[in-house]
Amino acid sequence: MASTLLLALVFVIDVVAFGLAVAAEQRRSTATTGNDGRESYCVYDKDIATGLGVGSLLFLVLSQTIIMVASRCLCCGKAMKPSGSRAWAIVLFITCWVFFLIAEVCLLAGSVRNAYHTKYKNLLNDPPTCATLRKGVFGAGAAFIFLTAIVSELYYISYSNASEDKANYGRDTGIRMGNL
Repeated sequence: MASTLLLALVFVIDVVAFGLAVAAEQRRSTATTGNDGRESYCVYDKDIATGLGVGSLLFLVLSQTIIMVASRCLCCGKAMKPSGSRAWAIVLFITCWVFFLIAEVCLLAGSVRNAYHTKYKNLLNDPPTCATLRKGVFGAGAAFIFLTAIVSELYYISYSNASEDKANYGRDTGIRMGNL
């Protein structure tokens, strides 16, 4: 029951992170060139995508933290029974962290680059190059949020299955040293 509630909570947090990343992709900054007679300059629209990207980043960190605390980060809990579930838990743990790091890099780089605005330029009366974020950076972050969500849920299920089974350590260890 508790693991179902945990998975539902993590799923909702991942959906919010995904939605914020998609919204950031749709609302990334655009720029136009303006001229006041003496200098050409860039005019940027509102910078809401940076806040959405950072919000998505924070929700993804929260989701990953909840999963890792619940599973004791795979290495800090009790030993798991050797089985297929344990092998899958290890593979999914590594994959989850790789996808998480890629998503975080995309969201962080997108947020930083989206917040960057060029200043005035007036070299040989050329219009300035208005720096904007490339299309698809937040989209890539959203895609890796989706992959992280799926893999982290599967990781937790595999971890739960592997840790529910108790390792059978009988009284007979197979080493006969009682006579010494």
